[in-house]
Amino acid sequence: MHNNYYAFRALVQELQSIITGSTLNECFSQSKDELILVFENEQKKPFYIKASLTPEFSCICFPDNFARTKKNSVNLFEEFIGQHLTEVIQYQNERCFSFHFTNGLALLFKMHGNRSNIVAFEGNDAFKLFRSNFPQDLELSLSELHRPIEQSEEAFFKAEGNYKKIFPTFGKLISKYLESISLANKPLEEQWEIIHLLHKDLLNPRSFYTVLWEDEIYFSLVAVGEVLHEEKSITEGITRFFYTYSKENFIRKEKKQLLKTLEKKRNQNINYISKSRTKLQEIQDKPGYNELADILMANLHQIPPHANEVELFNFYTNEPVKISLKTTLSPQKNAENLYRKSKNQKIELNQIEEAIASKETALAEVEKEIEMISAAEDVKSIKSFIKRNPKAEHAQVEERVPYKKFETSGFTILVGKGARENDELTLKYAKKDDLWLHAKDVSGSHVILKQQSNKPFPREVIEKAAQLAAFYSKRKTDSLTPVIVTPKKFIRKPKGLPPGLVHVDKEDTILVTPNDWWTANPKV
Repeated sequence: MHNNYYAFRALVQELQSIITGSTLNECFSQSKDELILVFENEQKKPFYIKASLTPEFSCICFPDNFARTKKNSVNLFEEFIGQHLTEVIQYQNERCFSFHFTNGLALLFKMHGNRSNIVAFEGNDAFKLFRSNFPQDLELSLSELHRPIEQSEEAFFKAEGNYKKIFPTFGKLISKYLESISLANKPLEEQWEIIHLLHKDLLNPRSFYTVLWEDEIYFSLVAVGEVLHEEKSITEGITRFFYTYSKENFIRKEKKQLLKTLEKKRNQNINYISKSRTKLQEIQDKPGYNELADILMANLHQIPPHANEVELFNFYTNEPVKISLKTTLSPQKNAENLYRKSKNQKIELNQIEEAIASKETALAEVEKEIEMISAAEDVKSIKSFIKRNPKAEHAQVEERVPYKKFETSGFTILVGKGARENDELTLKYAKKDDLWLHAKDVSGSHVILKQQSNKPFPREVIEKAAQLAAFYSKRKTDSLTPVIVTPKKFIRKPKGLPPGLVHVDKEDTILVTPNDWWTANPKV
């Protein structure tokens, strides 16, 4: 309740005794949404007022001193500099007060949360704003700011105990306190007694508190929740609150952001490990290409010519097994093809196992970081972590990329996320000798199969890229999908074509079953 009518009521009473008759020597800003006023009395003793009016947190405090920088500092409200303060006025049931000077000018502090502002007046007319993004504040009239409200017992009973109608300026903290004591469940007479006594305490506070309530830090005129600090002066109390809130809020905000980032990394690692293990198990549960090749070689005489499938006895498991064949190849050539696939499969299995081990190491490190940040209780610990992990500070601002990323057999496959992203992927990220794939005659994602050091593209890798192109297209539910495959150098984007559309100068087509066979790298 630092921006509260009752707080400002007490503040104005104290300021009247401290700075009335003083001279405003400086009024300047050296950071956005912050205004510094420096008053001096006859003894030349400065009194500092800092108005911090950020959209996230607006508050006035009273530091013991304030060092003005030589650069990036600008004088504001220069008409007021050198003028004597004659009066400080609090507006009834309003979250604002004003400073009045000898030349007939006034500065209004309108403390309305994220719409707070400081407005300069000449007489009753506003003529200048501190925050110019609220031009409607120029229409304010000082004479119309008072808001009298009938706050008697009779009015309370007439409102059937709805205290918010009678005391709309109680604020969030007092409302939470009244909810915590189940005010609405009590008889009206008892409700009024509680409200009446509370109102008296707010009008005549004995101390000023920084309190913790439901893990939030508040300034309070009454001792509710956990009292962190207590002051007898409101200028000291509200200043203590400002710095406590700023420090604690920084810690909580940074911890929350860091933990959010780290928990996201943890979940990504967990998901990657889980899906990789599932993929690994699926491969290991099936007969290996090497086994199938051995079975073919042991049964060449039983395989009919041009067969597309054969069922043979698997002497490794003592069960029959069906083996798919290419009709254009002899049984022996089919076996040779399976032996070649077996070599690539071993490479893929090794890569999956290495990736799992790497992610498990990363997961353990993230778990340690989460534990450390969760235990951090001061700014130094937070900043020390950020210093050691500079990427953590801006982890939420990761580079935006227009694709999903897949890996298989040492090759990278990129899949466009949308029409505009397809253009960006093809025209910016693909090189001329990369393979470009797209489901034929339908809309869908552009798919880029990245070349690896002039290595030829294995047939099974091309097929996997084609399966992704089919899956991320309008043909994803078809049993077989034709997919265009061509080097990127044969792709053109004539001027005027809509996003995602290109011309293909030369192409081959393969038929595949749509399949989202892998999970995108969680970092992109």
